[in-house]
This record gives sequence, C-alpha cells and structure tokens, in this order.
Amino acid sequence: MNVTPEKIVAANTASLETAASVASLGMSAVERLVALNLNTVRAAIADAGSNAEAVLAVKDPKAALSVLSGLAEPTLASMVAYYRSAYGILVDCGEELGKIADGQIAELNKNVTIALDALTKSAPGGSEVAVAAVKSAIAAANATYDSVTKATKKVAEIAEANVSSTTGAAVKAVGKAAKKAA
Repeated sequence: MNVTPEKIVAANTASLETAASVASLGMSAVERLVALNLNTVRAAIADAGSNAEAVLAVKDPKAALSVLSGLAEPTLASMVAYYRSAYGILVDCGEELGKIADGQIAELNKNVTIALDALTKSAPGGSEVAVAAVKSAIAAANATYDSVTKATKKVAEIAEANVSSTTGAAVKAVGKAAKKAA
C-alpha cells in the first residue's frame, strides 16, 4: 500500500473537517446554553418583581404566608424546566458527538480493512490465517462497541424517564405541601 501525497492531503482534510464539525457543535451547544440562561434570568427577574408586588400587597400575615407558599410550586417548576432544558441541550450535543465518533470509527475500520486486503495481496503464502484472525478481531471489537453503545443509550433513556417522573412527582408534592401549609 503506497502512501501518496494525495492520500495525506485527503486524510488531513478529513481531520480538519471533523475538527471543524466538533468545534461548530460545541459552539452551537454553548449558544443554546447562553440563550437558555439569559431567558431564565429574564423570567426570574420578571417573576421576582411580580412576586414581590403580590407579597407587598398583602396586609394580613396569614394571607402573606398563603401567597408565599403559593409561589413555591411555580418556582420549583421553573427550576425543573431549566434543568430539563439544559439537560436536553447536553444530550443533543452528546448524541451529535456520538454520530461523529461513529463516523470516524467506520472510516477507520474501512481503512484498516483496505490495508489488510492490500497486505494480504503482498504477504507470503500461509499468512491468510493471520489476516483472517485480525479481521475477526476487528469484527468482534466492532460488535462489542455496538453493544456497549446500544446499552449506554438504553441506560440513558431509562435514567431520563426516571428523572422526569421523579421531578414531576416532586413538583406536585411541593405544591400539595405548600397548600397544606397555607
């Protein structure tokens, strides 16, 4: 197998394109997180102002306690929504990075297979068994990688479902506790 300047340029170009994709993905995630944070701060400031007005408008201490306890559930719901959104952004970024990594692994496998085929053509007689063993090892490694990737995705889905149901129950429980306290 000959390494030509064209092959080196092509490999470098592919590496640069991958690096640019990863950098673009990172910047996109940062932009989305910054926008989420700005929107959350805006909403928090607006909520704080209206909440302060509501509390200051109350003349009776018992009514003030009722107003304050009524604010607990929406505040917690806002916090949960923020964390869910941030988590969603990070999950999306992770999935995109996974796709890039999968593409790189597929390209590496293709190149190794091409190299092994070229090596087989120029190898001395009887080396086919060794080449077949290497190919078999590569296939086993790929199968293991696929299994681990699928299992990891399944665990992440289960964890996400558990977090969603738990946070929903927590928001409801806080709301009920706040209403009882009032």
